[in-house]
Amino acid sequence: MAKAFASQGDMTEKKITFTEVGEGLYAFTAEGDPNSGVIIGDDSVMIVEAQATPRLANKVIECVRSVTDKPISHVVMTHYHAVRVLGASAFDAQQVVMSDMARAMVVERGQEDWDSEFQRFPRLFEGHESIPGLTWPTTTFNDSMTVYLGNRRVDLMHLGRAHTAGDIVIHVPDQNVMFTGDIVEYHSACYCGDGHFADWGDTLDAIKWFDVDAIAPGRGDALVGREMVNAAIENTRDFVESTYKPAARVAARGGTLKEAWDAVRAECDPKFSDYAIYEHCLPFNVARAFDEARGLDTPRIWTAERDIEMWEALQG
Repeated sequence: MAKAFASQGDMTEKKITFTEVGEGLYAFTAEGDPNSGVIIGDDSVMIVEAQATPRLANKVIECVRSVTDKPISHVVMTHYHAVRVLGASAFDAQQVVMSDMARAMVVERGQEDWDSEFQRFPRLFEGHESIPGLTWPTTTFNDSMTVYLGNRRVDLMHLGRAHTAGDIVIHVPDQNVMFTGDIVEYHSACYCGDGHFADWGDTLDAIKWFDVDAIAPGRGDALVGREMVNAAIENTRDFVESTYKPAARVAARGGTLKEAWDAVRAECDPKFSDYAIYEHCLPFNVARAFDEARGLDTPRIWTAERDIEMWEALQG
């Protein structure tokens, strides 16, 4: 029997930080656990990312209430993953927003993703019994959408595929601050199991074009100041490329998934082994990189059963 996933043994409570990244803009972070964002408008509040359960979402709400009593009107999801969306009911928002593609992925693989992630990372589903079901958006869009919170303009944009096919970013022009979801991480491993390696760098370039003053990333500390922003973007790029290229070389010579795993470890361990959730992400990252290198453009659906089969194969 293969050993357990690294994340199954990660039961340590993480310290929550609530950082102002611009006037009326906050990043809720927790030492490499999924981040959320807060955008305070004239009359209401937009939340970016809903956490994995209503109980965890209430921790975000507590932080919101420490800075404003305005009602929460919008919850925006940057993509479909269970750890980002299943807490949405706690916010009781008028609008739940995703990209068209993210909603399509909930239809196609939302339940499988929930079952898979719950098995892999039980701590992130604290209070899972409070989840009423899959989270469905009330509003979707294709390429871009603008929401006005009173006079505050918030631009939602699909800039390209990266962490998933349906990723969006949220830009607040008056402060030049962006919420990127898992397209950008800071000292946390990128989860690439549903990713698009060939596109990720172009999407990072699109984010870089905005020359933002701060980013609330998907995981890790808030990025305040252009130096920190650009360093995180380039570090994310390095992580993605360092994962894909060794796996692609193995695939090109007809090698095995286990050989790809060894090659990626040789490249990534020296640079990234101390990053949050590195060991958790690595097997899924290698499997997806190997698939993409062999021509599978659409990521295969992860199921609880497939997770175990893949992990056992990598353990030899």
